[in-house]
Formats: sequence, C-alpha cells, structure tokens
Amino acid sequence: MSIDPKRFTDHLSSAGVSLFTGVPDSLLKELGSHIMANLPRERHVITANEGAAVGLAIGHYLKTSTPAVVYMQNSGFGNTVNPLLSLADADVYGIPMLIVVGWRGQPGVKDEPQHVKQGRVQRELVEAMDLPWSILPHDPDEAEKLVEEALAEAVEKKTPYVLLVEKGTFSGGPKLPKPETTLPTREDALIALTKAVGSDAAIVSTTGMLSRELFEYRVNADESGDRDFLTVGGMGHASAIALGVAMSEPDREVWCFDGDGALLMHLGSLAVIADHAPSTYFHVVFNNGVHDSVGGQPTSIDKVDIPAAARALGYRYATATGDLSELPARVAKLREEGGPSLLELKVKPGSRADLGRPTRTPAESKDAFIAALR
Repeated sequence: MSIDPKRFTDHLSSAGVSLFTGVPDSLLKELGSHIMANLPRERHVITANEGAAVGLAIGHYLKTSTPAVVYMQNSGFGNTVNPLLSLADADVYGIPMLIVVGWRGQPGVKDEPQHVKQGRVQRELVEAMDLPWSILPHDPDEAEKLVEEALAEAVEKKTPYVLLVEKGTFSGGPKLPKPETTLPTREDALIALTKAVGSDAAIVSTTGMLSRELFEYRVNADESGDRDFLTVGGMGHASAIALGVAMSEPDREVWCFDGDGALLMHLGSLAVIADHAPSTYFHVVFNNGVHDSVGGQPTSIDKVDIPAAARALGYRYATATGDLSELPARVAKLREEGGPSLLELKVKPGSRADLGRPTRTPAESKDAFIAALR
C-alpha cells in the first residue's frame, strides 16, 4: 500500500498548509514531482539547502500564521539543525512547521554506505533535538489522520514536527519533462574532460551520478582511478575537500568536478577557495540545471552567470562552454591563467539507466587516494 502524492498534497492544503519548500530527495521523488508539476511558484520553492528551507518556512509563518511543509532527504537533515534549534524551536521563536524527511539508510533496508549511519541514528537525532516525530504510515487514511494530528501538535506546542518517510511510501508521481537540447550528456562531457585533464592530476568529484560515471569510466578504461576521490555523500562539500587537498599538494593539479545543485548549496565556499587555493586548483561545474539523481527537479542555476559569479567571488579566471571539441583548449587556458579557475561545462539532464555504482567501499577509495598522492 502506498500514498498518492496528489491526495497527500491536497489534504495538507485543506489542513491549512500554504507553502511547500525544501531540497529534492529520491524517497520523496513522487511527492516532489507532483508538487513541482502542480503547485504555483508562490506555493513551492526549491531552496539551495535544507537550512534555507527552514528559514523560508519561518518567514512564511511570520506573515501568514500558517505552517509550511519542509521536505528533504535525511542526509541533508544536518543542514537544518542550527535553524531548527536556534530559531524555530519552541524555546526560541516557536515556529510550527511539518518536516517531511526521506529516511535513507533505515535499519533493515539495504542502502548505499553513505546513508547507513545517518539512517541508523535518525530517530535518536530527532529525539536529541527534543522534536516530536512519527513515521508516516503507508496507508493513505492512516497517513491523513497522522498528518492532522502532527499539524495540530505543531501549532499547539509551537514547534517543528518531523515525519520520517520510509522507502515506497509514495507512488505514482508524474515524470518531469526534460528540455530539448543539443548539449552533450554529462557522461560524455566527463569522459572528454577527464582525458583533457590527464592522468597525473588529483580529482575530487561531487556526490550523485557524476561520481558513479567517473568510477565506471575508470573501470571501462582499465584505469585504477586511485587519484579520484568520489564524494559519495555531503552534497556541496566537494569543492572544500578539493581545497583541503590542494593546499597541501601545491605541486600537483587538483580538479574539482562539481554539479550545479552542489555549487548552489554552499556557494560561499567559492570566496574561501579564491582566498586560499593555490594556482593548481581548478573547478569544473557540470551544469544540467536540475537535481538529476532525485527526480530532475530544477535548481535556480538558470538565474546565475556562473563564470561571472566565480570572478566576483575572487577566482582568477572563469569561462563556460557546452562544446566538447573546445575542451582541450579550455583546459589549456585554465592552466595558462592559473588557479583558482573555473569552467562551467553545460550538459543535458539525465543518465544511463544501466549506470553502475562504485564497487569499492568509501574507505577503500580513501585509502587508495591517500596512497596515490604519496
């Protein structure tokens, strides 16, 4: 048994919820796709990170006196801890809201290594924050009853209320249309860029499909990939990890292969990179305009001139292209200008249905990366 996203959303709206906001999640993909396809912009905002969604919900309540729904994957729940405890908590401003959390890594449910620990401690984490919580039932009638009780408790006690959502709770959401484009696939762009960068550089790749594509390329090319650090979790932190490597590795190029959603999530890192990175730091943003691995919901990157933003934040040089034939010349230009430099690489959304996953554990990849840099 599962919940129809339309019925769930309509019930929340009839109960007084007038804003939905958050960061897309794979377990909430059907719900997120329905909200994206059917709610007007004034009722739905995809934020750069989960903490910003809590802030948006606070501001919404201050003007409307109605609670918002804030949705996220539990891997991003940590981004909400500060605004939930220091702002929304009943002991501070007392702002009611409903926090809908996709429960990746739930005990007893097979999942990727980066989700296992988060899933195991999720209940204890919410309880340590002294927040009321429940698991959303799969039965639609029971779910509606619980939602009414949760909203009533949130309003009465002036507190955020957390709903943990198990795998398979929602079903039947629409597939979001993909724009027609002549841009290359991210995988083709990744392979072309990796070849242009060469074999001696260290590469730190962002979370999601890009790291999976990089690992599979190395396997197919019979290359070890030992100088690749696959950032399988911690969305938005690959650029900072690359900075940490580069600051202690001044004689070897360090390339960060980033994504547009990840870039937006922690955009402030660019200023710190500009301030501290050596001339061997190079940043490539694969921009497909969407949260690709969790349903294809759009980011707000279409409002941003990425090279201009990088230069404004202090990068030495920044440029953009969607033409793979230009990549060798673009890479050469970045090297000529010196880092920190940035290349926006425009690609189309989507990935192969048969794309594999890394067969190394995160610990094995870490050990190989450390040994390779020695």
